[in-house]
Amino acid sequence: MDLGLNDRRTIVTGGSKGLGFAIARELVSEGATVRICARNAGEVEAAVEGLGEGADGRVLDVRDAGQLNDFVVWAAESMGGIDVLINNAGGAHPGSFEALSDESLLADFNIKVHTWFRAVKAALPWLRQSPAPRVINIGSVYARMPDFRFFSTTVNRAAGLNLTKALAQELAGDGILVNSVNIGCVETPQWANIHAKRAPEKSAEEFFADLAADEIPLARFGTPDEVSGIVAFLAGDRASYITGASIDVAGGMGRYA
Repeated sequence: MDLGLNDRRTIVTGGSKGLGFAIARELVSEGATVRICARNAGEVEAAVEGLGEGADGRVLDVRDAGQLNDFVVWAAESMGGIDVLINNAGGAHPGSFEALSDESLLADFNIKVHTWFRAVKAALPWLRQSPAPRVINIGSVYARMPDFRFFSTTVNRAAGLNLTKALAQELAGDGILVNSVNIGCVETPQWANIHAKRAPEKSAEEFFADLAADEIPLARFGTPDEVSGIVAFLAGDRASYITGASIDVAGGMGRYA
């Protein structure tokens, strides 16, 4: 299937490793031009080299409004515009209500909600000029499946889901499609932090096996490549009548209708 992504100008935040890198790699393989960002210089350099022709990146912290805005401007100028914005940068702040600090809750909000808001604002002038503009936000099934053990994720991902749906309504008049892809347990580096917080007495293998057996109908973690395909589809021409959608790629996780 030709997704129509050839020369599509795309930004992927948090694109140096894990899911972000898999998404960027999928888009490059479909002919898109991609700009990534992340905080670690060595990881950004390695990712750009691994992605090959059509890719470039910058080192920055998306939580810093000025750095994020400068990155979006640089990406737009270097590509000649922006067609697709993928908000993927994230982080893990696991813990229950009583264990969670003010600082952790606000830090989680900043990266999971506020950076989306800022990135879309920064990219909007170029998205409005695109013939096929897309915003794709990488969220979580916990947005609609509250779990007190992931208190901050549950609260902030719900806010991000509603941000996505409200943007889809407001930007529809500009032809900008806004959707979210909600993941569950996917093999990404942030799970090491969750393991350390939730069950340090278990080995990584035991923790992930027990979690998969308890939470995931398919009884296994997903891989980044199992998510990147739906993101590429939403970025392409075949998804031209999809906006405001919330698509789970989570092995059956999600205790809701």
